[in-house]
Amino acid sequence: MLSNAVRVRRSRPKQGWRAAVYALSGGRWNPGLSEAEARLRDQLQKIRTPLAGPHSVVVGSIKGGIGKTTVSSLLGLALAESRGDRVIAIDANPDAGTLGDRLVGEEQASKTTVRDLLDALPDIRSSTQLAGYTHLAGRLQVLTSEQEPELSEMFSDADYEHALRLLARFYEAIITDSGTGIMHSAMQGSLRHADSLVIVGAPTQDGASRAAKTFRWLATNGYQRLAADAVVVLSYDRHSPDVNDTVIRDFFRERCRAVVELPPDPHLQAGGIIDFDALSPAARDAALELAATVAEGFQGRPTFGLASHGFRSRPPGARP
Repeated sequence: MLSNAVRVRRSRPKQGWRAAVYALSGGRWNPGLSEAEARLRDQLQKIRTPLAGPHSVVVGSIKGGIGKTTVSSLLGLALAESRGDRVIAIDANPDAGTLGDRLVGEEQASKTTVRDLLDALPDIRSSTQLAGYTHLAGRLQVLTSEQEPELSEMFSDADYEHALRLLARFYEAIITDSGTGIMHSAMQGSLRHADSLVIVGAPTQDGASRAAKTFRWLATNGYQRLAADAVVVLSYDRHSPDVNDTVIRDFFRERCRAVVELPPDPHLQAGGIIDFDALSPAARDAALELAATVAEGFQGRPTFGLASHGFRSRPPGARP
């Protein structure tokens, strides 16, 4: 058939010896993409999955110190740097969260916080006004938490919903770094409006046990859909050869949509501001794989969170 007459052209390699051969031959010899370059292209295609409206991604855990904020930061950076729309990360941790520290630095993060935003809420009418209360990490906007313990503890379910309702008018993807306790008011609010859920665990007995308890709690409290569609991230900062991590991975794969492993990384372990370009190749690949896996849930699945509560991507009549 004539439809088979057109030769399939290999994609042009842009990295390594394959790119050098392509350039030196003037494009006459194309060895095609390497496995790594083909994987990256596939990840980026998934990350750029279109959004029909605002989408809320909640990152949570039932245990602190397990890498939840690191995962939230990596997910936000990977989505923001690879997509063409607007992405924001919000620190909803009531215990003086550290999302701002990891993305913009402690000093910058404390200049304006979610509490300042809530105080000014009635006066914010445009994205320009909103930008006065957020911080920029690359292409990722960041809304930091209050660092004063007395004020951070006041961050409630209603506060989170008010902030989310405003953010959904101006941003397509909203990443929430939630608290470690699922019973806290703000965490309850984030789950109620979540479209996607990322659960952070560790390939250790206690880390896996707590993540498993999170799944049981979700299943018995009306969040079966979120649990079944969740992405589990196993953070390998803590890992012991005495633990059979295959058993842990298989346990979660039976209960969620996907499991992504985040390898130990010296840059992340330092605890400073995260520079995506400073990650090891393995950690960078894991972050992109996480973003790609989450973004696969942007289309083809019913939206129960923001859309069902009347949240809009922008105010009626507003220009993009």
